[in-house]
Amino acid sequence: MGSTPSAGGVPLPVPPSPEVLTAEAAAGAGARGRIASVALVIGGIVALQFGASVAVLLFPRAGALGVVTLRLVVAALVLLVACRPRVRGYTRGDWGTVLAFGVALAGMNSLFYQAIDRIPLGAGVTLEFLGPLILSVATSRRLLSLLWAALAFGGVALLGRAGFDGLNLVGAGYALAAGGLWAAYILLSARTGQRFPQADGLALAMTVAAVLSLPLGIVSAGTALLNPVTLGLGAAVALLSSVLPYTLELLALRKLPASGFAVMMSLEPAAAATAGFLVLGQALGWVEVVAIGLVVVASVGAVRRG
Repeated sequence: MGSTPSAGGVPLPVPPSPEVLTAEAAAGAGARGRIASVALVIGGIVALQFGASVAVLLFPRAGALGVVTLRLVVAALVLLVACRPRVRGYTRGDWGTVLAFGVALAGMNSLFYQAIDRIPLGAGVTLEFLGPLILSVATSRRLLSLLWAALAFGGVALLGRAGFDGLNLVGAGYALAAGGLWAAYILLSARTGQRFPQADGLALAMTVAAVLSLPLGIVSAGTALLNPVTLGLGAAVALLSSVLPYTLELLALRKLPASGFAVMMSLEPAAAATAGFLVLGQALGWVEVVAIGLVVVASVGAVRRG
């Protein structure tokens, strides 16, 4: 920094130029926006996994497809009322993105619930996470991303190791397919957030997903969907597992790169283990604690380098 002489001969600092002040303000705003986006992702992960714990309690009442239907229908209604999205003024490409996003939402949730109906939750989450993990490597141009992805995969595999013995092949196939749609969800969520204001695109996509899942849920669960207790639990699952996480993630993806977001999703198994311990009484052993540590380190590293 330069200086100018004062009347007494003591040099005074030269004030920064407007260009410097603008650049510094932009850098600070970018850093704050990035931290806020990370907080949104973590909040969505926590809400999603605690919602999954409630869904486990609901399975005996409505079945996997019934729970998915309740979750998506209630979430769509809440988002439509809250967002009141407009339906005019969008291009054919905008509507194509919304339709694809809705299909991904319906398929991802339905396939994953079918998977954990046949295989242990830890194994299901581990296999499903392969989708975002592959996406994180494919979309990142840094060699260091391979290290974070490998570390995350090691932690997720370690967390789910107890569930791989005698794995049902159909259930494993459902989980892998859900992982592919999870990767598609990440990309489509980012694209939807760029094309639609606020959470309007999510509300429209959730409506598409609800319409697609409704016939399957009715055939699977029938009148059980109308039980007051089932409806109440289904509403809780919808808020925790759909409305909150998807809205927070859509907003976060406006600031975070898809590669960093995908590796941050490795926190899902860790959050699931914590929610299982607090809600379902599932104890954590030292292996699970080590696994959680690995995925946390990988997520932090991915965000710092993203």
